[in-house]
Amino acid sequence: MNRYPRRGPVAALLTLAAACPTYAQSSLNETVVTATRSESRASAVLSEVVVIDREQIEASPGRTLSELIARQAGVQMGANGGLGKNSSVFIRGTEARHVLLLIDGVRLGSATAGQANFDNIPIESIERIEVLKGPASALYGSDAVGGVIQIFTRRGKEGFSPYGSATVGSEGRREASAGFSGGQGAASYNLGVNSVREKGFSATAPSIGRNFNPDRDGFSQGSLNAGLDWRLAPGWSADARVLYADGLNHYDSGASPFDTHADVTTRLASVGLKGQLLPSWTSRLSYARSADLGTSITGTTAASISRFDTRQDQWSWTHEIGTGLGKVLAGFDRLEQEVSGSTAYAVTERNTNSVFAGINGEAGRHSWQLNARHDEDSQFGGANTGLAAYGFRVLPQLRLSAAYGTAFKAPSFNALYFPGFGNPLLRPERARNTELGLHYTLGVHELSVLRFDNRISDLIAYAGTPMRAVNVDEARIRGWTLGWQAQQGAWGLHTALDLLDARNARTDAKLPRRADRQLTASVDYAVGGWKFGTSLLAASKRFDDVANRVNLGGYATIDLYAQRALGSNWSLQARLNNLADRDYQTAKHYLQQGRAAYLTLRYQE
Repeated sequence: MNRYPRRGPVAALLTLAAACPTYAQSSLNETVVTATRSESRASAVLSEVVVIDREQIEASPGRTLSELIARQAGVQMGANGGLGKNSSVFIRGTEARHVLLLIDGVRLGSATAGQANFDNIPIESIERIEVLKGPASALYGSDAVGGVIQIFTRRGKEGFSPYGSATVGSEGRREASAGFSGGQGAASYNLGVNSVREKGFSATAPSIGRNFNPDRDGFSQGSLNAGLDWRLAPGWSADARVLYADGLNHYDSGASPFDTHADVTTRLASVGLKGQLLPSWTSRLSYARSADLGTSITGTTAASISRFDTRQDQWSWTHEIGTGLGKVLAGFDRLEQEVSGSTAYAVTERNTNSVFAGINGEAGRHSWQLNARHDEDSQFGGANTGLAAYGFRVLPQLRLSAAYGTAFKAPSFNALYFPGFGNPLLRPERARNTELGLHYTLGVHELSVLRFDNRISDLIAYAGTPMRAVNVDEARIRGWTLGWQAQQGAWGLHTALDLLDARNARTDAKLPRRADRQLTASVDYAVGGWKFGTSLLAASKRFDDVANRVNLGGYATIDLYAQRALGSNWSLQARLNNLADRDYQTAKHYLQQGRAAYLTLRYQE
């Protein structure tokens, strides 16, 4: 198999948007949380939200969180190789650092790198995912410039339900998971464990030069997730969550006989208390600690070990009050961040105190959402953000919406204090976003059209001699998302086409690794005890560098799956990814998975 890139046009595939059916958008009857920080009907939410449930996760060709999310409209990714390798997620063309990752409402990420690590999140621990697109700093503070990805881990339910799975596949893939969930009376619980091993393939192509090594770059991980919910009294409850994942990632750093690798650990623990103070007033107090720990080892000497650790303590006190104008949300957040490791930073900790308030509601044909937030950061001072959205139902089946929101991104510890190029005088990056939307429902069909325009100022870049972090750039990111989905009997059809123009406003160069056009599509069919599905991801060419001199060719991949129910509790699933064995790169010189097959046996009581 030729594992090095071939280039070719994908324009023909991109024209299939109206005929080819992406993994599901939010059903209008679903309840979503991320768009308002409170439970809301998807039909009443004015922001663009995608929901990926457990069934869709199991059917998806995505083997990692990044791959899974990149199958959604408005989302693209770049990865430095296969399973477990460093990846970046771009929502609506914004930078990877402009995406906030939450797990059960808890912020997770690296304060040194300034972005979340999507590559060590165990898929088997996830019950559902909500992807919120557009600025959300008025709800969550820093980082949420392009959007928010929130993971909800598995939950307990009444009775006792054990579950498990075993997977074998290409590149030496071996995975096993087991757990149980249950509940009785006032308590519900969940406990699950997972182990994955893959020998992998070479992450790099020879064109990378001195960092090339033809060996396999594998990945292994063990993880655990647990949760407990307890009803203390009518209207009062407590909960606790734990997630732990320990990964070992092998990567290339030249032809050295030493096996270069990185140890990555993700930890999260949270507790919360929720109570109904009055019939229309609910309050929640929570505390969480998350950790992103990474150690890279490139040789046998002490100088070859690099360690970057982030620990975050998060307090939150929120209030939801029902009023005649809608649901009022108000509260206080406190975030304490601490970094440590092999690099000597001049400052190793910071904290942010935040107050926020908002309202969302609907009456007759009208719906609205207003949010405001103030963040006071110990490093750079204050930041004010807001969101205003309005929707009008022209017809029972047709709704128009408009929104304006601001957002900011606090500089990372690397950008501020890394020896040699950090700049403690950096300002936060700031964004202003406008969007217009149309959503039309006709029987089993749902059609959506969205236009967005995001201007980001004070972008942080590295310039000068010697190189140093500076606020020099501005970005203008505009685009359209066209989506259609339908559920007709046993058939499920979904498609979305993204048209993106993401540029550096100062130089007019296109932002790296963002395709101007991307099509995602899927067709699913269920009959008897069988389920069949196929999906398509097609992206146009991109540039890999800020100067737009290094090209990344366009590509398209087709994936298949079939699943057979074996009685009431067992199922057997076969998946074939990248059917045509397409060679492509989402980051220059880094290879992606060729054709790969996986067989999974599942048990769910």
